[in-house]
Amino acid sequence: MTATFARRTLATAIAGATTAALAMTALDAQAAQTINLGHTLSDSSHYSVGADAFKETLERLSDGEFEVAEHPSGALGGERAMIEGLQIGTVDVVITSTGPLGNFVPETYVLDLPFLFEGYDQARCVLDGDVGQALLGKMGNHGLVGLAWSENGFRHMTNSKRPVTSPADAEGLKVRTMENKVHMEAFEQMGVHPTPMAFPEVFTALQQGTVDGQENPITVIVATKFWEVQDHLSLTGHVYSPAAVLGSPILLDGLSEEQRGWFAQAAQASAEATREEVSRLERDGVELLRENGMTVATDIDKVPFQDTVMPAYQIYTDQYGSEMLDRVRASDC
Repeated sequence: MTATFARRTLATAIAGATTAALAMTALDAQAAQTINLGHTLSDSSHYSVGADAFKETLERLSDGEFEVAEHPSGALGGERAMIEGLQIGTVDVVITSTGPLGNFVPETYVLDLPFLFEGYDQARCVLDGDVGQALLGKMGNHGLVGLAWSENGFRHMTNSKRPVTSPADAEGLKVRTMENKVHMEAFEQMGVHPTPMAFPEVFTALQQGTVDGQENPITVIVATKFWEVQDHLSLTGHVYSPAAVLGSPILLDGLSEEQRGWFAQAAQASAEATREEVSRLERDGVELLRENGMTVATDIDKVPFQDTVMPAYQIYTDQYGSEMLDRVRASDC
């Protein structure tokens, strides 16, 4: 073998190996489909705990066929914008509160009625049962895929003006609420000025005094460090706030039955991990808020609040009927 021939043989071998390596790289790149998952809370929040569980489960079940990229802190927009993104396929998966969801799936407004659930066990039982599954199914009529019910927790009021232990104390406060007509009506009955805005705007609005307060579960109050812009927390527990793991039909309709099953399992793992984190923060979060300077009103008589907001029920049933509300009340949870 001449030196020239040897060099040519070596060059051919190297070229072949390089081509094969590039082909394998291209194949791997093609096989690993990126799933963009968005939510509005920080990467240290209970939503992010759920996003991590979704990512781990989907990537494990699919053996790397799918890779999940988490986009926290409203990087893909507010909740309404991300839900719209699901409908047109620019976002793949979203973890969202039910705040804006009623604008897309009106049947879900029932979950936002004040003082509907007595505690976590009842709320989780209803959502995991026939009523919750029926509501997830209805999302398919509105350009969304309901994958699982996750959680935020029971909502409480904070403000920068004064302690609130009765509806009279709240009168006149300008409070950021979710973009949800049932929530807004309930607060109007208390004499509060409800001010809906996208969640990424809330901290700045509180900081600048555009609004006096807001209402959210302990999980969100802790994750967002609202103690930096709010002095008073009132444990009113006025609404149970679920969250939903939603998928884009544009993505999921193009998958096999097995692949869709992976997404369903990942969503369920996300919901379970989030609920565990909510339970932990319910135990530890209030003390953390106290340590960071908030005054916490715990001795609250909820009956006056319940009586004050009852007109919201009539407004709901007048517009949407009583079927879903009756089903919730008839549940054996």
